Amino acid sequence: MARKTAAPSCHSTSSMRIAAEGTPVLALVGAPNSGKSTLFNALTGAKVQTGNWPGTSVEVSRGLWKAQPEAFDIIDLPGAYSLDPMSPDEEFTRDMLVECPPCERPDVVVVLVDATAPARGLNLAFQIAEYPYRVVVGVTKEDVAKQQGISIDTSALSRAVGMPVVSVNGRRREYLDALENAVAKAMQTEPQTIRSNADLDQRFADLDAAEKVAVSHENVGEPLSQRVDRLVLHPVLGPILFLAVMWAVFFITTTVAGPLQDGLEAFITGPVSDAARSILPDHWLVTGLLVDGLIGGVGMVLTFAPLLALMFLCLAVLEDSGYMARAAVVTDRVMRAIGLPGKAFIPIVVGYGCNVPAISATRVLGDVRHRILTCLLIPFTSCSARLIVFMMLAQVFFPAHAGSAVFAMYVLSIALVVLVGLALRRTVWRAMPSEALVIDLPAYQLPTFKLTVSVMWVRLKGFLHTAGGIIVATVVVIWLLMSIPVTGGHSFNEEAVPPQDSAYGAVSKAMSPVFAPAGFDSWSLTGPLVTGFVAKETLISTWAQTYAVEDVTDDAPEEQAESPLASHIRADFDAASGGHGLAAVWAYMVFLLAYTPCVATVAAQRREIGWKWTLIGFALQLATAWILAVGVFQILKVFL
Repeated sequence: MARKTAAPSCHSTSSMRIAAEGTPVLALVGAPNSGKSTLFNALTGAKVQTGNWPGTSVEVSRGLWKAQPEAFDIIDLPGAYSLDPMSPDEEFTRDMLVECPPCERPDVVVVLVDATAPARGLNLAFQIAEYPYRVVVGVTKEDVAKQQGISIDTSALSRAVGMPVVSVNGRRREYLDALENAVAKAMQTEPQTIRSNADLDQRFADLDAAEKVAVSHENVGEPLSQRVDRLVLHPVLGPILFLAVMWAVFFITTTVAGPLQDGLEAFITGPVSDAARSILPDHWLVTGLLVDGLIGGVGMVLTFAPLLALMFLCLAVLEDSGYMARAAVVTDRVMRAIGLPGKAFIPIVVGYGCNVPAISATRVLGDVRHRILTCLLIPFTSCSARLIVFMMLAQVFFPAHAGSAVFAMYVLSIALVVLVGLALRRTVWRAMPSEALVIDLPAYQLPTFKLTVSVMWVRLKGFLHTAGGIIVATVVVIWLLMSIPVTGGHSFNEEAVPPQDSAYGAVSKAMSPVFAPAGFDSWSLTGPLVTGFVAKETLISTWAQTYAVEDVTDDAPEEQAESPLASHIRADFDAASGGHGLAAVWAYMVFLLAYTPCVATVAAQRREIGWKWTLIGFALQLATAWILAVGVFQILKVFL
């Protein structure tokens, strides 16, 4: 069958390239959960570039492996069980290995074989070996396999499959030198076809023979993983345990990170701001933009770095331990109720970190309708940017129960995903196809300190890098709008303009009556929702700018325990809601949870599902958010 588009170039010279031009290319290939990405991180360290492959919408990682005697431009291809594609990710991997012109194919292919399930990985290796490649097989997770009574003789396996086979452990950074030597030796040979035109029966015969020679199984008792899974995967206890684990993550995050966050806030609003004021000229243009704007706004967001770091660390521990795969099984029944396969849980979980990569992760789903529905539901997940705002509001209004308040928002987020999914299935997709859950359940293992910290740092650094540029740009734009007077009696070049008399204030005032039924008819509360469309965390920097321009810090008593920013936010909600501040803040958080995602997420949706469905999702979220916010306020104001 003819292909619609040209295959992507494996040796692309795009901005993704980190290695020097002409550096040999090595492709890492393997099934999902085979340890491929972990090995990639171990080989490349910090020299990694992640993004969409040129000419495609598939996101891959590319980096530099400083091997000896020569370095490699290493590409982490999407996980694939075979070269017979069942999803867009697997199709991309096949394109990179099979559809590429011979001159553009990788110089070496390293196929990772999970020692706990060697047949699957060896089948993929046999498929790749049917093409002219230098192939090296890396056996991963041997320590986990040993606990299950499985051992692999790599020398015997190498003789059986006709390819070099080495052990490698990316989690513990072990045996990397053996892989380096095997790749170096492979580069000294010419690419070859191990089994040219082998039919399916012959391939499986070879696979069976290789397993009999090299893989041994001891008669052991019931593995620990199976005993634990009886509890973790129980139809009743499993979901309860899942919610308990998530609550523990938020409780730990808020309890431990709270004092660190308070210390950073005091440092930025105190010594840092005071030092800047003493050095910089005493002029409203300077202090307004640099001190109150950049230092105050950006600094306020940076105070949440300890909270994000701890949350990312907790999630990395859950992933490395093997629990998150079980969470997909636990939620399979719920996913099926809304017409999605259980593995749709994977991109949805990613959405709780960031919606943008979550949208890209929908490529693991084979059916296009599953991908569209999942892309429409992901923005209802509470990303880490929303978490920052939820944490701030929870600490202001519910200081003794901040963790539980944030957890409640995450439970509501799950409920929204389910309820909106049910509504769409019963209206738009009544004939949604059913798909069985096929997912690897890795053995439980103790997370390694180095790996979990590395994963945490990569995610935190990526968030701060992305958010930092957006926040700085937003702060400058908001400052400029706050400096443009729209009422008489003020001049742009003479003095600071009160924010309510500025262009920013005028836009916010025009919009705020829409939210009167929700309890936050206030320009200083609704204005940040506009900047929140750029990035949700900019709500905090916008608030910091608004109140800093009003010089509210000057009249705050030194003995006041609550920060000036918190006290004025509290006062705003109380005034706008007619004394029902608690009801209004819940309505505000619900609106923030459900309303339109950031512009980066909208762009990712447009790339994956097109403008039509993106705009439908945009309107759906905005309407859902307003209706829910109004309902929450009108009900809670009776009780709070």
